[in-house]
Amino acid sequence: MSNTSEQYTLVVNRCKDIFFKKMKDYGTSWRILKATSLTDQIFIKAKRISTIQENRIQKIEEDISSEYIGIINYCVIGLIQLEKGNKENLKLGEEETTELYEHYINEAKSLMELKNHDYGEAWRDMRVSSLTDLILMKLLRVKQIEDNEGETIISEGIDASYYDIINYAIFAMIRLNELTEA
Repeated sequence: MSNTSEQYTLVVNRCKDIFFKKMKDYGTSWRILKATSLTDQIFIKAKRISTIQENRIQKIEEDISSEYIGIINYCVIGLIQLEKGNKENLKLGEEETTELYEHYINEAKSLMELKNHDYGEAWRDMRVSSLTDLILMKLLRVKQIEDNEGETIISEGIDASYYDIINYAIFAMIRLNELTEA
């Protein structure tokens, strides 16, 4: 499991690096986004990955790993927005944003470690396209929960889906890296 943990941390560090570089460029302008807008933004990225995987043709020469990074970072933003809302204090300081990012990404990793133990690292035998499909399925569930105004009868909430999406995207990046090294 230490290999998974190390690989996970490498992906997270790459995501954090991009997140905070963009924060220096744009500040926390993402704070204006409603939950539904974030879901749609994540959906667009996942749909692009799925289309490229399905068609095997790519007209914009941008590595799909950048889309997975976007998915991960937007999910962290989504978790922050669920906590903070988007009505007040649209500017967050770098220290507070760092603490929030670290908190939610560490929660995602803790969840991954628990599930990874129970599932015996089954994701390592999955196709990257299947991980993308799982992300899309989770997003469709989130959209339905949002359409139901956050109400669920038996299902987990939006936050649980964001955590799962983060982990699926990180698994996809690990698998992509392993496939290119093979």
